[in-house]
Amino acid sequence: MTLETANILILIPAYNEAPRLQAVVQASLQHLPVLVVDDGSTDDTVEVARSAGAEVLQQFPNQGKGAALRAGFRWALEREYAAVITLDADGQHDPEEISLFLDAVIGRQGDLIIGGRDFSQMPFARRWANTLGTWLFSWALGQRVLDNQSGYRLISRRLMDYALQSIEEGFECEVEMIVDCVRGGFKMDWVEIRTIYAGESSHIQPFKHTVKFLKLVVRTRQSR
Repeated sequence: MTLETANILILIPAYNEAPRLQAVVQASLQHLPVLVVDDGSTDDTVEVARSAGAEVLQQFPNQGKGAALRAGFRWALEREYAAVITLDADGQHDPEEISLFLDAVIGRQGDLIIGGRDFSQMPFARRWANTLGTWLFSWALGQRVLDNQSGYRLISRRLMDYALQSIEEGFECEVEMIVDCVRGGFKMDWVEIRTIYAGESSHIQPFKHTVKFLKLVVRTRQSR
């Protein structure tokens, strides 16, 4: 894949992100075409996305980030995209860093290129949770993982197709995707990205997410 021949789409899953989405879409469109997958929002997310210039795919009712990503994968695969770059709608990922992923895929040909964050720049609770979670997951996988929760990543066409078998509906899908990458014999790589926290609210439900994550860790360890 080269920059001249690459056919890459920006994929943004969104749920009730109307206040922040316009800026994210407009900045992303400076680099690549954008698809926003609206996950059953009850605010003006769809209207904001369309007015900002994005293609919009809607799913009803709210089904979770995993389901939204897979819907976006199917849309991209049907339109012959070579890869997607996923980023969050809440402004925690800087669209100006899209070029980092493009440079990496040109130079190193990864199927899954993850934007690794600096945990020391996070609020204490998230720093602790991400550090512990990454350590546990690396242990279960038998391979060092720098950041298993980052949603800023490039995903190749063949890994998108492989990941459609996932049944994870929530945020755990992004962790499972790493397992799919390793178990499927695909190439994983990393780029360093900015760590941005400005008081944004999270859709993660801490207890529910933790339980599902630990179950995924156990399954991953048992499957080795």
